[in-house]
Amino acid sequence: MDADAVRVRATDLPTEPGVYQFRTGETTLYVGKAVDLRDRVRSYADPRSGRIRGMVKRASRIEFAVTDTETQALLLEANLIKRLQPRYNVRLKDDKSYPLVAFTDHPVPRIEVTRDPDAGAVAYGPFTDKGRVETVVKAIRDEYGLRGCSDHTYADRDRPCLDYEMGICTAPCTGEIDPEAYAEDVTAARRFFDGETGVLADPLRRRMEAAAERAEFERAANLRDRIQAVEAFHGDGGEAVSSRSDDRTVDVLAAAVEGDVARVARLHSERGQLVDRSRHRLDAPTVGAARDDGKTSLADPDDAASTPAAVLSAFLTQYYAERAFPDAVLLAERPADPDVVDWLEAEGVAVRVPGAGREAKLVELALKNARKRDRRDDPVGALGDRLDLDRPARVEGFDVSHASGTAVVGSNVCFVDGSAETGAYRRKKLTERNDDYANMRELVRWRAARATEGRDDRPDPDLLLIDGGDGQLGAARDALVAAGWDVPVVALAKAEELVVTPDGPRRWPDDDPALHLLQRVRDEAHRFAVQYHQRVRDEVKTVLDDVPGVGPATRTRLLRRFGSVENVRRASIDDLCDVDGVGETTAERLHSRL
Repeated sequence: MDADAVRVRATDLPTEPGVYQFRTGETTLYVGKAVDLRDRVRSYADPRSGRIRGMVKRASRIEFAVTDTETQALLLEANLIKRLQPRYNVRLKDDKSYPLVAFTDHPVPRIEVTRDPDAGAVAYGPFTDKGRVETVVKAIRDEYGLRGCSDHTYADRDRPCLDYEMGICTAPCTGEIDPEAYAEDVTAARRFFDGETGVLADPLRRRMEAAAERAEFERAANLRDRIQAVEAFHGDGGEAVSSRSDDRTVDVLAAAVEGDVARVARLHSERGQLVDRSRHRLDAPTVGAARDDGKTSLADPDDAASTPAAVLSAFLTQYYAERAFPDAVLLAERPADPDVVDWLEAEGVAVRVPGAGREAKLVELALKNARKRDRRDDPVGALGDRLDLDRPARVEGFDVSHASGTAVVGSNVCFVDGSAETGAYRRKKLTERNDDYANMRELVRWRAARATEGRDDRPDPDLLLIDGGDGQLGAARDALVAAGWDVPVVALAKAEELVVTPDGPRRWPDDDPALHLLQRVRDEAHRFAVQYHQRVRDEVKTVLDDVPGVGPATRTRLLRRFGSVENVRRASIDDLCDVDGVGETTAERLHSRL
């Protein structure tokens, strides 16, 4: 876009608070917030830095979203930066996004607290106080009986689940409520999130008064607490203003920018005692200029977004996504964005930049920590050094789980910059067979084929990690060659924690941060595979279902105890009777029928 195109677009924008995005194709280049969208976007017609000029030139359009308050704009900006990872924003690598309340795009919508709503969902938020959001959603489910189960669980049920028995779901899945009545309840719940507090507060107050009249004082007190949370929910854009009389908890923060990396050191003090410290890595915004070595420069020394003050602004909003606010924040310098300070102070946080005394010494200590470089601060870089690769920012892990060749499934998890990216997890049912090598070959071939054929919406990984030893690694490499997908791959063997590479196994020190990263990826792939295998195994119809007296719960207990139908067949009557819910009569039926 040129300057004239930006000015023309700005004239179409409202003069209200909100968030704007510079986009090209399906990619978001930059996310920003504004008190006045029109004025803020118009300023990009004459940007001050080379980074912003390059970003505007690359953009093909500007999108926006209006918010009710400046606070909501601040939180929505942080949410979008976390989710979209725009290359021209400062991005905290270990943060969490703010929770939203979503009603799914389904004929019978579910209500959920989520950080990544499904396409088509109606979402409200973002909110900083996850506990308050969950309290409100539980109150809504108690009052209106909206379902909270997944679409997979909802489909093809023949009887209501435990939520119905507990009174927090009206069981539309089995027709206990007709779709029209359920839709009215959804509408009422959405009216609350649109700002009608009484839709929920009034029935809660009636129930509280009734409980008090029946002398059910504990129940009445619980309802009173819910009413307080509900009535505070819409204050200041969904966040109640808190007040504190003293600094019982203090966070001390300082930022340092070196080249393409920014680091923030945090010291945490409780009642005057230093109890915790941590360091956090952020990506500086991309400039786009090529360096002599052919790589892209990330930090522009003339760009205000590359200063420690700007890094602190980005860190404060992104870090306190799901964390309790401290009573006070001590900073090495004032954040570049004054709205961040206003937001913290509105939440009851005292913000100070001390000039002398004990507080100033704490800030100085935090600054020393921020400037200190250590290989352990970057396990991803350490992993690249170990394997002689460029920094493998995106690592995907694979594992297979089955029970003697039945209910065979595979998992594909993803870590970005050392943190799990659950939205990029995938899983797959595989061919029923008791062959770990063939199963791994099929799983990796599936991922590789999707990538090479353009059917996978995820970026290509920098490294694949296989759960297993040399045999599983060989199967994975065969799959990659067959699909023509050129991605580095290693395996991690559980028994001795050996890193198995195409050049042979390697033993790394137990305290090696690169090994710890691989272990986290491997363990998560294993957990995700086992979890899916258990679900598939429990859902598979077996000959056990045809035995009188064996229902779904008993079938599940039998399979968990013996591992497979074949093992149930081999079990003695005494062994069968040891399973909860299986009496002598049922055991004899199983023995004769199988």
